[in-house]
Amino acid sequence: MKLPLAIAIGVLCAGALAAVAIRTAIAPDDEETLLQADRAAFKSGTTVEFLDGELFEPNFTWTDSSGDTRNKSELLQNFKSGKGLPTEAASGNGDGKIIIGSIAAHAYGQLGVVQTNSRKLYVLRIWVKRHARWQLLVYQSVTIGAPPPADSGTGQCENPCNAVPFQPQNEDERDVIHAYQAVEGAVTGHDSAAWGSHIADEFFAVTSNSDRPLDKAARMAGLDNQKVAGIAPFPLVSARMSEFGDAMVMTSLQQPERGLPLHVTRVWFKRNGAWLEAYSYQTTIQAAASNR
Repeated sequence: MKLPLAIAIGVLCAGALAAVAIRTAIAPDDEETLLQADRAAFKSGTTVEFLDGELFEPNFTWTDSSGDTRNKSELLQNFKSGKGLPTEAASGNGDGKIIIGSIAAHAYGQLGVVQTNSRKLYVLRIWVKRHARWQLLVYQSVTIGAPPPADSGTGQCENPCNAVPFQPQNEDERDVIHAYQAVEGAVTGHDSAAWGSHIADEFFAVTSNSDRPLDKAARMAGLDNQKVAGIAPFPLVSARMSEFGDAMVMTSLQQPERGLPLHVTRVWFKRNGAWLEAYSYQTTIQAAASNR
C-alpha cells in the first residue's frame, strides 16, 4: 500500500509525544531549535513544507524500513505525482500507523541527530544547520526483530578489516575509514577493549538483523561473551562521507557473504584528535530478495 508523502509523514507522528529526552549537547539553544524544527516538520507533513524542497539538504536521502532509498529529487517527484511512499507497516501496530513512544534530540555544532522509536520501529533523522536553519540530510527507518542469517559467512574479514572499496578525499575521511576498519577488526577478534577505544560513550546501534538495540556497554559485553547480536563485519560495497565540522556522516552499502544487503548510516565525531563512532543504523534491503 502506498500513501502520499504528506500522509505518510503525518502518521509517523500521530498522537501525542510521550517523552522527550535531551542529552549530550554542545549548545542547549541549538538542541532546542533542532527539536522544534523536527517537530514542525513531522507533526503534520503539510504540502507546502515538502513541495518547496527547502526542508532538505541537496544530498538528502530517505530510507524506509524495507531498505528502499530515495534521494531528494526522487522524493519530491514522487510526492508531486501522487505516488507517495510505502507505509511503515512493519512497525508492529498492524495498521501502518506509527505512534511515537519516545524522541531524543542531540545537537553537535552543525549536526543534529533526532531519534524516535515505537515498538520495533527505530527512526534516525540527521539534520544539518545552515545559516541558522536546520535542514534534513538523512531519514532512515529500521525495524528490529528479524533473526540474523543462519550462516553469516566464513568469519574472515579481508573486507572491511584490511581493504575497502573507498578512496578517501581528505585526511579526515582517511582517519574515519581507518577507525571503521579498526572497529570491524575488533568485532572479528571479539576484542571489546579495542572496539571501545573507537566508540563514543553515547553509542547507539540498531539493525534489522537483531531483536534489540545496543548501547556501548551491551555491545562490549556481547563481544566479551563472543556474541555478535546480529551486528557483524559485513563486506563494504560502497560508501559516501559528508563532513560537518567535527562530525562525519558515513552512509554505506554492505553485503553479507550470505543474506540480504544492508543500507547503513553511521555518525562519527572527532574528539581529542580521534574519530569515534556514535550512531549506527542498519536497514536490510528487502527488495534484493526478489533478485535472487
